[in-house]
Amino acid sequence: MVAGIPLWTIALVLLIIFCGYMALRAIREDYKQEQEYIEREGKVYMDRIQEARSTRSS
Repeated sequence: MVAGIPLWTIALVLLIIFCGYMALRAIREDYKQEQEYIEREGKVYMDRIQEARSTRSS
């Protein structure tokens, strides 16, 4: 017992905090990957539009 609190309670609180941290980290990584995907698909779309414009004006 640490300061009258059972050790298992302290371990449980620490595990909850750790799980929250890992969830936030996963959310941040997922957001980053999603933004990269959106950027990549946007570039493909813009390239296709540019190609269509160049063939139309030729």
